[in-house]
Amino acid sequence: MTEPGPPVETPQKSRRSGGRAARVALRAAPLDEALRPVRAGLSGGQYKPLSEADVARIHAAALDALEEIGLADAPPSGVEVLTGAGAIEGADGRIRFPRALVEDMLAVAARGITLCGRDPRHDLHLLGNKVHFGTAGAAVHVVDPETGQYRESTVADLYDAARLVEHLDNIHFFQRVMVCRDVADPYELDINTLYAALAGTGKHVGTSFSEPGNVAGCMALIHEVAGGEDAWRSRPFVSNSNCFVVPPMKFASESCMAMEVAIRAGMPVLLLSAGQAGATAPAPIAAAIVQAVAECLAGVVYVNAIAPGHPAVFGTWPFVSDLRTGAMSGGSAEQALLTAGCAQMHHFYGLPGGAAAGITDSKLPDMQAGWEQAITNTLAGLSGLNMVYEAAGMHASLLGFCHESLVLGDDIIGQVLRCIRGIDVTEDAVSLDTMRQVCLGGPGHYLGAEQTLRLMQSEYVYPVVGNRMSPKEWDEAGKPHLLPTAKERMESILAKASHLIDPATDKRLRERFPIRLQRS
Repeated sequence: MTEPGPPVETPQKSRRSGGRAARVALRAAPLDEALRPVRAGLSGGQYKPLSEADVARIHAAALDALEEIGLADAPPSGVEVLTGAGAIEGADGRIRFPRALVEDMLAVAARGITLCGRDPRHDLHLLGNKVHFGTAGAAVHVVDPETGQYRESTVADLYDAARLVEHLDNIHFFQRVMVCRDVADPYELDINTLYAALAGTGKHVGTSFSEPGNVAGCMALIHEVAGGEDAWRSRPFVSNSNCFVVPPMKFASESCMAMEVAIRAGMPVLLLSAGQAGATAPAPIAAAIVQAVAECLAGVVYVNAIAPGHPAVFGTWPFVSDLRTGAMSGGSAEQALLTAGCAQMHHFYGLPGGAAAGITDSKLPDMQAGWEQAITNTLAGLSGLNMVYEAAGMHASLLGFCHESLVLGDDIIGQVLRCIRGIDVTEDAVSLDTMRQVCLGGPGHYLGAEQTLRLMQSEYVYPVVGNRMSPKEWDEAGKPHLLPTAKERMESILAKASHLIDPATDKRLRERFPIRLQRS
């Protein structure tokens, strides 16, 4: 018996398509939104690490924690709001939440909300299991992947990150990724963070406030960009990422007061509970979810006691500790499970939800970074998490941000989105017509088939930076490496990215606010 030889290339019967060059050009051409194989808002929910009984037990335990343990350190304004709604202030100063109160507030909580972009094309419709990937974080360093050096992050770095997100199709929203370490004053920090984000992208923006007193000035800046308060309230394109709790089970007093002001200003809020399993949250994964759910349910009561039906994202956002050292482990399999389990709880309540994925503990965009981002983002997406925060660019367990890694992350998320979309089993997809044509007197392959050419863009996702060349093609192309290719794409985007605040508005903002970023 002879060994099979190398495959013999069969000449194509028809060259009407123009051959390989035409197919490459077809892949490079922009697609109509409806034909794109992946896009914002694909429906996940295929992966469920918790059974229905598990979900019910976590819910019951969270209600018990709210009734029996409650939360400490509510600000006086919060005590007034919560007790006025039916919560109970104990002699120990803790606020406890009767089951009936939580259920009443869940009944009026907003569902099916839309987080607007300045450009309506980028609106995020948080319905059911629809999935959106975006950035977040408070990195204090930017990493240069060529030198491996970490340096302090600046407002210019934040602006560049926003401009990249504007041009990366698979990153759907921009929440600030770093702290501008070149701006020391807390008010100026909040103003410049917001300005850099809005100048860089028309996608939905998330931001936080250092102090409650800074909200008013930031709202004034937002009103200028929106074209007035009425225009802002009709389409709020910025949300407040609010760490309203300090786990375990304590309110963050100043953040709560900032949240109150933001709600009254018409700003959507992300109710963010970020305990760390084994440190500020219980070590069992299930119990870490219980605590996060309890804390966020307290947030649901808080928000809806102020403004029933106000748009809020249920931000159960627990992290994982490496229990050998106590260090955070954002890229672990346990983190992926935590995030997916939290997504199931969001669906149980029918609330729009957000959590973290895509973080890597690696210091550089290397193989470890790739597997950690892929595993955590894939499980988050397949679980149907509405808002996947920190999905790209974050290194060193959130201490570092890398612009090139943001570009690489766009490729990873494209593949993740294709997994979320799944397999389309339609009449056309399983039709035998093309198979008959190829096999019964045809060329014996599907390369030039009409069906293949028709589906090559709508069924398949192609990496922009990732390399699929054969070794021979790779050698002939000069052996391109991933990081230099990512850097080249990054520089190309930044070279063409425009400033998204018009000159007249920008002039008014600079006259009124301490803007540090130089307009190029």
